[in-house]
Amino acid sequence: MVDGVTLRWRLTLFYTALLAVLLTGVALATLLMMRTNLISGMDRELQDTYRQFTKIYSQIELESAETTTGEASGAGVLLRPARYFFPNSAIQIEQLAFYDQDSLTGEFAQATSPQARAQLLTIIRTLADGTRQSVGVDPSSPIRLSDAELITLISSPGRQMILTRQVKEQFRDPVSMRVLVTLAPVLLENNPFGSTRETFAITYVGRNLSTLTFTLAQLQSVILLLFLAGLVTAGAGSYLLAGQAMRPLRLVQRAAERIGGQNLAERVPEPATGDEVQSLAQALNAMLGRLESSFEAQRRFTSDASHELRTPVTAISGHASYLLRRTSPTGQQQESLNIIRSESERLTNLIASLLQLARSDSGALTLTHQPILSSLFLADVARELAPLAQAQNTVLTATGEDVPFEGDPDRMKQVIINLVGNALKAGATTITLESTPQEMPAGKPKEVRLSVRDDGPGIAPEHLQRLFDRFYRVEDSRSRDQGGAGLGLSIAKGIVDAHGGRIWIESEVGVGTVAHVQLPIGNVPDLSEEDVP
Repeated sequence: MVDGVTLRWRLTLFYTALLAVLLTGVALATLLMMRTNLISGMDRELQDTYRQFTKIYSQIELESAETTTGEASGAGVLLRPARYFFPNSAIQIEQLAFYDQDSLTGEFAQATSPQARAQLLTIIRTLADGTRQSVGVDPSSPIRLSDAELITLISSPGRQMILTRQVKEQFRDPVSMRVLVTLAPVLLENNPFGSTRETFAITYVGRNLSTLTFTLAQLQSVILLLFLAGLVTAGAGSYLLAGQAMRPLRLVQRAAERIGGQNLAERVPEPATGDEVQSLAQALNAMLGRLESSFEAQRRFTSDASHELRTPVTAISGHASYLLRRTSPTGQQQESLNIIRSESERLTNLIASLLQLARSDSGALTLTHQPILSSLFLADVARELAPLAQAQNTVLTATGEDVPFEGDPDRMKQVIINLVGNALKAGATTITLESTPQEMPAGKPKEVRLSVRDDGPGIAPEHLQRLFDRFYRVEDSRSRDQGGAGLGLSIAKGIVDAHGGRIWIESEVGVGTVAHVQLPIGNVPDLSEEDVP
């Protein structure tokens, strides 16, 4: 894991994010294309409506600015047939009777100064206001072009432009419309005999955008729902597929976690997947084989060397003792013989420790499991070490709750004696042995913790991680006056590991040190008061 996120979750998040980006791109492209197509379709409808309107304009009359539908006039009555032909459109026409295409173009070209161009625009607006007619547009709020828009319309090659404007229909609030504005001649009926004439006019044809906006909003909602559903489905599918793909790797991981120095003969399973996971499992098994051979050679060397060294060391110690007892050595000779005998005994203890470590490494450390009462066990150890503690003016006490657990009492006594011995060597004046139950959610403890607490000088933080390394000694915080090869804590750790527990040390310089041994309860039968001595 990296930063607390598993590979499975990282793959799921990656593929889900990738799909989200793709879906977002597809959604935006779809909305853009749909909007473009709808706008293009509406623009074509506006062109069709403009052509139809200019064809029949000479045969209908529209509402003028001076007339409303509520007044009794011909324009108000004739509004109905025009509205019948164009029920969904807003149309406005402004005749420029004194101009044609050539004259308007000529005058606009001659009006080069801002004053001349403003005068021309004023004339055009005056003509437009006097001849304005409409259908679907409130005459009191007609569609108007700004000066810039009117100049653009006149100067554009096709003399057409499309705008989006707020247009007020009669008896309604203003709505957003797409408006086609055209400056072109239209046919007008001149007299009752049916003759027609052509006049230059500005024609506005508008269509309400609410339908288009509603369609886009509906499409956006549908795309959003599909996006969310697709994202959730893809995320769940990615999680399941990633889990299925990672399953062989998890099996290899669990098997590798179970393998330690005492069971190097085991191998991780090799899934028949034909991919990198199978190659990884094969590489791990090959590495385990090499490690097993190396560890086995190291254990054999340690065991054989220890056995071979024991005989000559015993002989050296025996001869030194014989010379001290049977001869009359001088003072200097006697001192030398005592040193030889002392170092021989120390070397004998070192050899015994190495043999025990070799057995522990090979898994040959034999344990005799039986029920142990933690508090009584610590009290027995305290009584056994009381003379040694009193000799150093150290107060040694045992306290805590009695928790039954399963273990080898001789081996565990060796562990506690080693921890107490280290505290005595450090010069502690008070040593307390504590027993506490651990993890009791259902009323019964799952583990027991045995602690050795002292008020010695403490251990610096940089040494704590290496205390259980073989032959490692803390010269500054623990005295070396009383010997020791730096193997005691390594042996204690091997014994605790064989029990399925763990051992660690907490310390603060100037305050003291606490060594904790936490062991599983094991299969301990229920004890009655008669079973407790």
